[in-house]
Amino acid sequence: MTQETIINLSNVQVFIKKHLVLSNLSLQISKGEFVFLVGKNGSGKSSFLKTLYGDLTLEHGEGKVAGFDLKQLKRKKIPYLRREIGIVFQDFQLLTDRSVKDNLKFVMKATGWKDKRKMEETIQELLDKVGLGTKGFKFPHELSGGEQQRVSIARALVNDPDIILADEPTGNLDPETSQEIMKLLFSISQNGKAVLMATHDYELMAKFPGRTLKFEKGTIQNSASIHHKSDPDQVNNSSNQD
Repeated sequence: MTQETIINLSNVQVFIKKHLVLSNLSLQISKGEFVFLVGKNGSGKSSFLKTLYGDLTLEHGEGKVAGFDLKQLKRKKIPYLRREIGIVFQDFQLLTDRSVKDNLKFVMKATGWKDKRKMEETIQELLDKVGLGTKGFKFPHELSGGEQQRVSIARALVNDPDIILADEPTGNLDPETSQEIMKLLFSISQNGKAVLMATHDYELMAKFPGRTLKFEKGTIQNSASIHHKSDPDQVNNSSNQD
């Protein structure tokens, strides 16, 4: 059974101001796919992700994400697009003055949740799903880096999005914790969500099957779904965002 296409780009060019960052992007990504985004710093991975969630305007080419036409996307519609997309950052971006539960509640209120009982139930379900069922009352500084990233993944799942965009989600974590976060993201894709993950960690990629989009020379080289072999030239790349 073929999975539904959730991202469809055709002849897309990505600009930052007047500077052309990526050109000739044509690709389709389906629900349930796990896709690695690889390439050197500055190769356009973060710009690509920003285009998908409406932070960079699509002016050239055609793009549809979760049913939204990126070219026709009005600014007031961007919040609706972002309800269909969960975003996970390298540096967690949690609100440090609020508990874990209140971090999730903040996103819920911002995206129109009203039913307090439903909010509480959903928060507990999400924390159970990411392995933090008993830590809802803790504050970010009381958690390890891996636990903070689990909170950010729970936050990304608040509105049950079809797409998760993860920009270097293991960049600040040790190898063992990175593998745990990868298992969590991979299980999310197996539940029917498209997961796109920018990474420099080829050793981690070697342990998880997925499709690879390689960013180089201002465009994307597309690969089929494969098990990866480590690329020794890339493993030691810095994990800064581009």
